[in-house]
Amino acid sequence: MTMFLHGIFAPITTPFYPDGRLYFRKLAQNVEHYSRAPLAGMVVLGSTGEAILLGDDEKREVLKCAIEAASARKVMVAGTGAESALETLRLTEYAAGLGYDAAMVRTPHYYKRQMQPENMLAFYRFVADRSPVPIIIYNFPQCTGYDIPVDVVAALAEHPNLAGIKESSGNVEKVAELVARTKHIAREATVTERFEAVTGRMLKETAPKEAAELVTLGAGAAKPSSAAVEVHGALRTRKKQVGFQVLVGTAQKLKSLLDLGAVGGILAFSCCAPTACFEIYAALKDNDAPLAEEKQKRIARAVERVVGEMGIGALKYAMDLNGYVGGHPRLPLLPLTLEQKQEVERLMENVRN
Repeated sequence: MTMFLHGIFAPITTPFYPDGRLYFRKLAQNVEHYSRAPLAGMVVLGSTGEAILLGDDEKREVLKCAIEAASARKVMVAGTGAESALETLRLTEYAAGLGYDAAMVRTPHYYKRQMQPENMLAFYRFVADRSPVPIIIYNFPQCTGYDIPVDVVAALAEHPNLAGIKESSGNVEKVAELVARTKHIAREATVTERFEAVTGRMLKETAPKEAAELVTLGAGAAKPSSAAVEVHGALRTRKKQVGFQVLVGTAQKLKSLLDLGAVGGILAFSCCAPTACFEIYAALKDNDAPLAEEKQKRIARAVERVVGEMGIGALKYAMDLNGYVGGHPRLPLLPLTLEQKQEVERLMENVRN
């Protein structure tokens, strides 16, 4: 069994006081706000969350605060990647104990020249073999300087506890190849009757006093995998066939990457404009390509400049403009100048939620 990862995920930011201390109340406020947005879920401690700038204890505190504020209906993914496999596993186990549904593990990269295929295979298999939750590979060569080869991902995709990849390179050809090389993989995920993800927290909330009963659907059921509905108190679930799930991290190319077979996105821009990102995904799900293209063009320049060029300080300011708490990044990252703020205001003028 794996986790259903289709849709748009916000890799949430980490709020700080001006002096750099963690601002937990604002973190919880953002998570509650995102819980009401049309997102499939959230990623905590990704690159956008400035995880690389947090200490080990701080990471655990952020993970705990975020999931306590999140709706049970949102898939919660913990960013747990570290340079060592053992430290990655420790944080993954901690996150699983809090109730996270999956862990996103960035590629180790400090010893770049020694990160040969056999190193990456051993690293991810070690973590996936022992992790109590499904693992998502995280490839972000713009930050790490390491780009995991398609051959390595294709080999890792065979592991039953490796649910997918967040491919943030922006390489359209690579995404197409990842989809093609892993399309033979078939797994089952538990979903609701509306084909939304079922989280462990949902099951816990609706756990019946007696064992779940199986109810057979009518003969019109489309697939054998959907032939039974499992009842958990007030929650009715079914199984859905999913493969190795390719998610992307580049909002300015979202439509074209979804067209190639990506199942969703973990998009920094969704931190400030979740609805605008979701509308692209929803239009394609409704087979309305022209509308998806229109929605894509609407955000293209803002994404390119705010996320791609100006960075986390600009993204946080864009969040402030759209009703979320952005605030200051943590040093060595700097807040925006007045001139930069005015530019972000212009770029975000027509991007509201």
